[in-house]
Amino acid sequence: MSHYFSLGQIPRKRHVVFRKPDGGLYAEQLVSTEGFSDVYSLVYHCHPPTVVTKIDEAYSIAPKIADPKNMQHRLFRGFDAVPADDYLESRIPMLVNSDCQISLAAPRKSMSDYYFKNSGADEMIFIHRGEGTLKTMYGNIPFSYGDHLVIPRGVIYQIEFRASDNRLFILESFTPLRFPKRYLNKSGQLLEHAPFCERDIRKPQVLETHDEKGDFLVRIKREDMIWPYHFATHPFDLVGWDGFHYPFAFSIHDFEPITGRLHQPPPVHQTFETPSFVVCAFVPRLYDYHPDSIPTPYNHSNVDSDEVLYYVDGDFMSRNNIKPGNITLHPTGIVHGPHPGAVERSIGARETKELALMVDTFKPLKITEQAFAVEDPDYYRSWFV
Repeated sequence: MSHYFSLGQIPRKRHVVFRKPDGGLYAEQLVSTEGFSDVYSLVYHCHPPTVVTKIDEAYSIAPKIADPKNMQHRLFRGFDAVPADDYLESRIPMLVNSDCQISLAAPRKSMSDYYFKNSGADEMIFIHRGEGTLKTMYGNIPFSYGDHLVIPRGVIYQIEFRASDNRLFILESFTPLRFPKRYLNKSGQLLEHAPFCERDIRKPQVLETHDEKGDFLVRIKREDMIWPYHFATHPFDLVGWDGFHYPFAFSIHDFEPITGRLHQPPPVHQTFETPSFVVCAFVPRLYDYHPDSIPTPYNHSNVDSDEVLYYVDGDFMSRNNIKPGNITLHPTGIVHGPHPGAVERSIGARETKELALMVDTFKPLKITEQAFAVEDPDYYRSWFV
């Protein structure tokens, strides 16, 4: 997924003596994936990261499923989701299956008195509104509107927001998020035809070493439970690290669209993939340039996937009355396509200004009670003239 990177101080060889200025040893930790068989990083702590002083009672955050077998086009008004002060409390699960969970969040305050680790899923946090800093054990990453923050499982983090108006689209993947295979050469480098390259991937650049002892609360998520762990040392006490397993940011504004004489299918917009779903980014782009082209998407059937679109900003060429923050769900087996009038509007147009994310899952998505609380129940009739 990512490429080799190093930050801070590390010894010349792995698993060797690495001493502090006072003569004590730094504590080496291997952060590995798929056992010892896939990407990993070696990180070096001021103190052993294993000293737990207390574990509070775990509590459930399992989504409340209202429709486990949806077979209807749906629209959810995402900006109607009620903000909350706390980051974790603001996360509202909307759609879920055994491979992923899609949530919205509108936190008003920064994480200040605890840290968070998702030990069961990679997270992709899309920043729709807000700016600030993603703080991790690997270093800090500034973020702003349009950023995808990709946080691999096991990474401890805090989010610091600059203001209270924040809107996030959060995708949790229970298998690793990776770049599409067709974008990569056999060495893992992004190819020339890929719509983004390594220069667009923003790695941690500021490593703050917190050599501190005390009571540090880390809320750990696994299998829809939160486990409050209290550690005796600061989780961001790294003096250095290197490897392939680390968080990064990628802006939707750095995605370079692929266009053609005729309408291009959704895979040209792809950003990430897993064995069970794909993620795409729709960005402003020139329309097709065949003299008789119809730029809007044709009617199509998802015979193998549920399609989720999260509308960010701009003029959505194939939809009527869509607003930023809306989420549409078009399930497997039902035809969907451009809204009435959209085809004629698009003929002869030069470009589209839309910004949107798409998640296509290969297993059906279940709808939560929270999603139905912000649903437009008449959306399925929006093709009726």
